[in-house]
Amino acid sequence: MSLRLRLTIIYSALTGGILLLLGVITTALVSIALISQTDEILAQTVNQITTSMHVDQRGGPTVFLPQLNPAENVYIQIWDTQGKLVSASPGLSGLQEPLDPAGLQAGKAIYQDVYVSQSHLRTLSMPVALGGHPFVVVQAATSLALLDALRRNLVDILVITTLLATLLAGLASWFVVGQALAPLKTVTDTALQITRADDLSRRIPYHGQDNDEVGQLIYAFNETLERLEKLFVAQQRFLADVSHELRTPLTAITGNADLMRRMKSVDEESLTSIEDEADRLTRLVGDLLLLTQAESGKLPLDFKPVELDTLLLDVSKEMHVLARDRVQIKVTEIDQIQVNGDRDRLKQVLLNLVSNAINYTPQGGEIIISLGKVGEQARLIVRDTGPGIPAEDLPHIFERFYRAEKSRTRSKAGGFGLGLSIAHWIVTHHEGRIEVNSQEGKGTTFCIWLPLLKTTDE
Repeated sequence: MSLRLRLTIIYSALTGGILLLLGVITTALVSIALISQTDEILAQTVNQITTSMHVDQRGGPTVFLPQLNPAENVYIQIWDTQGKLVSASPGLSGLQEPLDPAGLQAGKAIYQDVYVSQSHLRTLSMPVALGGHPFVVVQAATSLALLDALRRNLVDILVITTLLATLLAGLASWFVVGQALAPLKTVTDTALQITRADDLSRRIPYHGQDNDEVGQLIYAFNETLERLEKLFVAQQRFLADVSHELRTPLTAITGNADLMRRMKSVDEESLTSIEDEADRLTRLVGDLLLLTQAESGKLPLDFKPVELDTLLLDVSKEMHVLARDRVQIKVTEIDQIQVNGDRDRLKQVLLNLVSNAINYTPQGGEIIISLGKVGEQARLIVRDTGPGIPAEDLPHIFERFYRAEKSRTRSKAGGFGLGLSIAHWIVTHHEGRIEVNSQEGKGTTFCIWLPLLKTTDE
């Protein structure tokens, strides 16, 4: 059963139920009002009779029946304490039985619905006492045929009205619900078309209100499509970049191996090149695995107090070996600073930044490292005097395998690879941030901000 049909049935049932309830309440109120009016007429008639009643010389009752209104259709019987009919209305002269047998024995005024000769009557039985002793029982009755007919007519009208209203409500609901759910059909059709055509660039059009439920659903669906499209494009670019990064060292290894095969001798230069490219492949695969673990949440960080000044000196010593005499590495400012972090990962960040600076700085250039406190944060700066990064590339350098035409000329490594992406992830998960400032021809500056270690005295 479709959602449209279910909603139509629910709305129709609610409409019919409400109308039925209102009809029942209306019929009950009308019946109560008419019964109350009938009881009032009976009570007035009985009061007129009792006020004119007196004892005759023989000790029996003398009754003068009032001139009744023919429209009220009231019948009277008067019974003595011995169960003998004393007087009756002309219309009841042939009836020798009480209108309400139970009313004669009640001993108090009582209203009853009775059937006499298949006629539905409303009766009032009222005992009358004279001198403190029971005297007679007056019974007044009137026909309820009109009330019964009115009830039947109300019920018929109620049933017909409810059926017609339910039918009209069903038709209206079917139309209105169809209009309301039309955008959902568009969502379904678009989703199926996207699935068949693998076209994530499509969006669902919607011309209704943006703040209603359907509008919010379509907005969320379009946002999901946009994110999926970006992820899909990023995945394609990532696969292309990985293929490019792997192809270059593999080509070099294959070429050198083929060269030695042709020369039929071992060439040291070719072996060195093969070894370098194999190391490059190892680092690339290791970075890929590391980044995959990081993004999947499977890369634990061992947080402990870390002395950044000691860590910086260790990195500086190691990088002096890599830089040799080609560039100078200077530590211009260093302060004793402790942070809460993973020492190995923070060292990986520093090694990456300094090694990038060495690779991109021309011979004779300088790499300047400094460490200091700024407020409640530690600030670590790595500045080089290389060619700099173009302004259009700066917003993207922390993306995996980001490449630009100008950046390919910066070094033989080309591009920004995975190192900066990993560094950005590590710093971010240390509740810090990494910033970059660069001008072409003047060098690049990376600045890392990390929160200081809070001692128990604070």
